[in-house]
Amino acid sequence: MSASSTNPRLTNPPHVHSTPRPSPPSIANLRLLPAAGFSLRVKSNFFSAESRIVPVPVQFSDRQRRQSMKPINVYVASNTTDMEIGNQEISKNPSLICAPVMADSIDKMVTETCKAQELCADLVEIRLDSLKDFDPLEDLKTIINKSPLPTLFTYRPKWEGGQYEGDENERLDVLRLAMELGADYIDVELQVASEFIKSIEGKKPENFRVIVSSHNYQNTPSVEDLSDLAVRIQQTGADIVKIATTAVDITDVARMFHITSNARVPTIGLVMGERGLMSRILCSKFGGYLTFGTLESGKVSAPGQPTIKDLLDLYNFRRIGPDTKVYGIIGKPVSHSKSPIVHNQAFKSVDFNGVYVHLLVDDLASFLKTYSSSDFAGFSCTIPHKEAALKCCDEVDPLAKSIGAVNTILRRQSDGKLLGYNTDCIGSISAIEDGLRSSNDSSSVPSSSSPLAGKTVVVIGAGGAGKALAYGAKEKGANVVIANRTYERALELAEAIDGRALSLADLDNFHPEDGMVLANTTSMGMQPNVDETPISKHALKHYALVFDAVYTPRITRLLREAEECGAVTVSGSEMFVRQAYEQFEIFTGLPAPKELYWQIMSKY
Repeated sequence: MSASSTNPRLTNPPHVHSTPRPSPPSIANLRLLPAAGFSLRVKSNFFSAESRIVPVPVQFSDRQRRQSMKPINVYVASNTTDMEIGNQEISKNPSLICAPVMADSIDKMVTETCKAQELCADLVEIRLDSLKDFDPLEDLKTIINKSPLPTLFTYRPKWEGGQYEGDENERLDVLRLAMELGADYIDVELQVASEFIKSIEGKKPENFRVIVSSHNYQNTPSVEDLSDLAVRIQQTGADIVKIATTAVDITDVARMFHITSNARVPTIGLVMGERGLMSRILCSKFGGYLTFGTLESGKVSAPGQPTIKDLLDLYNFRRIGPDTKVYGIIGKPVSHSKSPIVHNQAFKSVDFNGVYVHLLVDDLASFLKTYSSSDFAGFSCTIPHKEAALKCCDEVDPLAKSIGAVNTILRRQSDGKLLGYNTDCIGSISAIEDGLRSSNDSSSVPSSSSPLAGKTVVVIGAGGAGKALAYGAKEKGANVVIANRTYERALELAEAIDGRALSLADLDNFHPEDGMVLANTTSMGMQPNVDETPISKHALKHYALVFDAVYTPRITRLLREAEECGAVTVSGSEMFVRQAYEQFEIFTGLPAPKELYWQIMSKY
């Protein structure tokens, strides 16, 4: 061995202190349940027939109304005593960020290791199978000597999802050579691990570690099978266990959390794909040894990897620990949502020990049943789950019950019950009212009245957001018309608010008067379908104000064409910010940093 047995880079990264790491939260309720699946808290009594929707007057005194449901302030248990989160001193995150380096030449790899250091990664994974030309002795020396970060060498064969197709003995020889030259880690596949580890017995440098890995690109096995797999990996003599599976459903991630939180040896447990994103962000909370963060978007070594920048700046990865409460935006699709951007920055600004993540959910009831521990403290709901959310809550705020849709769920920490709220209503109505007040058209409206009073408001869409806006407009004295692709859905909502129903196909020819208000609450025009619009441009001349709930992009085709026709336009960003800081107050019990929310969204 020409390398020193101790590598000076293999010390604790700057954010890792020498104090003992807090234990991950106990996932006892993710324990193995014979033939019953598992959950954190099984809640089978969903919204019953006795709780059917009864319209009630819309009241906008949200803080007073929310207090009547008595959601207690969220507390975090520290090692010594209970402290309010607003004053919680958050321990640093000891999980590592590993940057995959997949360049096709050694020179490019060296450059990328330096970039990884600049981005604040803790180590780099050198993917030798991505190299086009490879001189093992010289190239390994170069990368090991020039990398400013600890090195993990992977030489992934095609049969395990990599690119290497050459001789197997030569591949393993390269990994042994990397160890001898001073690598900090090597990754070897379970299929060949036992023989490989035997071959290096007595030759391992003191701080060198062998990661034994298993990759499943089809699904995530049962807890029993994952536990057996972890045992088999440990039996090879692995220093670190790595299991990567694929998320068919977001509930699959819970099984990986069970493995990492109960592991007796350092364990990397990651679930690939967009539905598995949570496993990569919350690995420190649930005991994971490291996560992978890419140097740039799209340049991934496995599906679903976030960038280092997103881990650190979007999700505040270094602040996440066992006591961190989890919040998130539930939707399908959901990756476009700006909610994690605004909420995570707001959490950080008040030192609130929470993280807010994207949650791609197919079945809302199944998701809430699986993630039913107090660790999962609250959720925002977007398309298509707002109406289903109402049925999944134990208690529903009167406004949300009246609307028939919930966009905010809080888990009461005292008993685990789910409380449902709707912040879309006040968010959309106040945005439209401010738009009308800023126009000349509202100069004759008394300051004590809503500028919506007496207006004809055409609401496109009869889903959760449409219901919220329709109920709010009706309460403000507007004459509400519901236009929907499915006429029966439009009629159902129109009858509930004593309004009028239209088929969306008839909207272009609907103009009983000029000076109307149009509000799109559907996803038409949202990225990537930016050329879509729910109404022809020529019909927009009859509207004084046009509102679009879509905020990605900020200026949709509908708003652009409405402005060209002379209408006042109100972006979905206006509604988004208003409803978001209402959610912040529900989640935290703290006053929202409203100026920060506006400042963040002004960049998008």
